[in-house]
Amino acid sequence: MPAGLVALALGSFGIGLTEFVIAGLLPQVSRSLDVSEAAAGWLISGYALSVAIGAILLTAATTRIHRKAVLVGLVALFVLGNLLSAVAPTYAVALLGRVVAALCHGSFFGIGSLVARRMVPPERASRAVAVMFAGLTVANVLGVPFGALVGERWGWRATFWAITGIGVLAMAAIAVWVPAWAGAVDEAHRAAGLRPQLRAFRSWQVWLTLAATALSYGGMFGAFSYIAYTFTEVTGFSSADVAWLLVVYGSGLVIGNVAGGRAADRDRDRTLIVSLTGLAATLVAFGLLADGRVASVILVFLMGVFGFATVPGLITRVTDAAGGAPLAAGANVSASNVGNALGAWLGGLAISVGLGYTAPLYVGATVVTVGLAVMVVSARTGRGRPTSVGRP
Repeated sequence: MPAGLVALALGSFGIGLTEFVIAGLLPQVSRSLDVSEAAAGWLISGYALSVAIGAILLTAATTRIHRKAVLVGLVALFVLGNLLSAVAPTYAVALLGRVVAALCHGSFFGIGSLVARRMVPPERASRAVAVMFAGLTVANVLGVPFGALVGERWGWRATFWAITGIGVLAMAAIAVWVPAWAGAVDEAHRAAGLRPQLRAFRSWQVWLTLAATALSYGGMFGAFSYIAYTFTEVTGFSSADVAWLLVVYGSGLVIGNVAGGRAADRDRDRTLIVSLTGLAATLVAFGLLADGRVASVILVFLMGVFGFATVPGLITRVTDAAGGAPLAAGANVSASNVGNALGAWLGGLAISVGLGYTAPLYVGATVVTVGLAVMVVSARTGRGRPTSVGRP
C-alpha cells in the first residue's frame, strides 16, 4: 500500500473525528458556554451546512493549483478551525471554529479521492478510495466514544486539542508521503480552468449519480439519526447500551467500505445496485424486527455494511462520468450532506406525526428504494460508455 494513501486516511480520520465527536460533547459545551441545547446543536448543523458549501466553493477556487498543495492547505484550515474551537472563549467563536474546520471536509475527500486514484493502477481505483475513506469509517466507530472519554476526563476543550494534534500529523504526513506527481494538474486542465469542469455537469450520468448519492446517504442517515430512540424505546436496550451498539454499526461501515471498494473494481454498477437493494431490505427488516435484541444488533451491523459499500463506487462513478473533474467529486460530498439533512428531516417528520420510532427505518427504506431506481436507470443508460477515465 502506498504511504500516500495512509497519509490521506490519517487526514480523513481527523476530519471524521471532528464531524462525529461533537455528538458526545454537546451537554458539556452547552454548560460550559452557557447556551441552550438547541443552540449547541448548531455546532452540528452549522458544520453540515459548511461542508456542503465548502465542497463546491473551495474545489472550484483551487482547480488550477497543484492538488497536493491544496490538500496540505485544506488540512491547515482544518487545524485552524479545531484550534479555534479548543480555545473558544464564547459560543460564537466555537461555532466559527466548527464552520472553518468544516470548509475543508468536502474538498479534502473530493480532491483526495482523485489523488488516491493516481497512486494505484486504474483497476484498483475504488479500492484506493476505500483506503482513504477507511479513516472516516474508523472515526465513525471511535468518534463519539473518544470524545466522551477525553471530554469526561479532561474537558471538552481537550478533545479539540487532540484533534488539532491529529491534524498537524496528517498535514505533515501528506506533505512527506504523497508524491508530487500524484497531485499534478495537467497543463490542459490548468489552462482551461473551471469552465471544462462546469461543462461536465451537462452529463446526465453525473446528475443521476449525484441523485443516487443523495438518496442512498439520505435513506441510511435518516434512519441512523433516530436509531438511539429505536434501540431504547422499541428494542428495550438501556441508554448505556447505545454506545456499544453504535460501535457495531461503525464496524459494519468499515467492512462495507473495504468490501464495496473491492467489489466496485470488478463491477461497479452491479455492486452499487446490490448494495442499495441490500440496504433497503435491511431497513425494512429492521423496522419489522426492531423489538428483538439479537435481530436489531445483526441488522444495525448490516445497515452499516450495505450503507458504506456504496461509497467508493459512487465517488469513482461520478468523477469518471465528469471526466475526472475535481468539482464533481466535491459535488458528490455536497450531495451526500444534502441527503443526510433531507433524510433526518423526513425521519423526524414521521416521528412527529405519530408514526412511532420505527418510522424512520421505513422512511429510509423508501428513500433508498428511490435511489436504487435512479441507479438502475443510470446503469442502463450508461451502458457502452467507458467505466474509467484512467488517472484523472
